[in-house]
Amino acid sequence: MAADVGELVGVSGTTIGQWARRGYIRSSQRDVEPRVYAVEDAVEAAIVHALLQRGLRRPEIRRAIARLRSPRSPWPLARVRLATLAEAGRTRLLVDDGAGWQELGPRGWQRVVVVGPVDDVSLRLAAAI
Repeated sequence: MAADVGELVGVSGTTIGQWARRGYIRSSQRDVEPRVYAVEDAVEAAIVHALLQRGLRRPEIRRAIARLRSPRSPWPLARVRLATLAEAGRTRLLVDDGAGWQELGPRGWQRVVVVGPVDDVSLRLAAAI
């Protein structure tokens, strides 16, 4: 339930319900009220919470989710290596595609050269999912 996921993640159950309705996370066990969430949904919620705490804006998170989501990957944020990079008062979301870091910009994913340390988002699901 939303309250349980919220307690795990560190936000309210109301926030979890809002994130599900707005497409930040799924309620994969039951998508009508009352919503029921899987463990994988809770992991996605924890990642969304971590990204918001690092200063990423909601539209940037939504854009990344939309670009990463696929029928084979219903939990887009938990399936990839994510990091953030704070530069000049702005937080950038980076995705490691195995060959380097990419950033989602207005024109889509673009390879970036990262100078300096990145703040890795350590929550990820196993590849078997």
